[in-house]
Amino acid sequence: MALSLLFIVHHVQSFEDIFLYIYLVKKMIVKMFDNITSRHWDVLLKAVAPNVHHRFAGVHSLGGKYHNKGTLHLWFERLGRVVLSNLKVNSTSVNGWPWHTTVFVQYDVTATLFDGNDSYFNRSLHVITLRWGSVYVLDVFEDTQEVARSLAAQVAAGLKEAVATQIVC
Repeated sequence: MALSLLFIVHHVQSFEDIFLYIYLVKKMIVKMFDNITSRHWDVLLKAVAPNVHHRFAGVHSLGGKYHNKGTLHLWFERLGRVVLSNLKVNSTSVNGWPWHTTVFVQYDVTATLFDGNDSYFNRSLHVITLRWGSVYVLDVFEDTQEVARSLAAQVAAGLKEAVATQIVC
């Protein structure tokens, strides 16, 4: 997948090439979200630039700004431990050229919380900036009150990491 995207990125010459590029970017993004759900962080991070900028709103254990692959990896690991269960991509929009592409991904996040009675649902939006097929910026927009509520429920069920300090890069 990455090889075909890179080939198209460096050989865009017609509208047909642009449509193929958009199609491949959408496939790549859906695969990235599948890798988040299946917790394949190393596979996911192959498409990420070393100096990536990731922002997740909120003053809680998942909130913050992260500026490199290593810290982003730590963030994904924490996400997997404290709340993540399933991501379902509902729609994607790809705009721009291979040297600066903006991708909007609207998706749903669901999880069963540790108490077994409570569930988590968040309709969310990622704004992703790609440059030549690599992810440079990840801005995450979720209902921060729902994130905080679910983290509080996780703490009440005994998961102390749900109230850990933010990861610092």
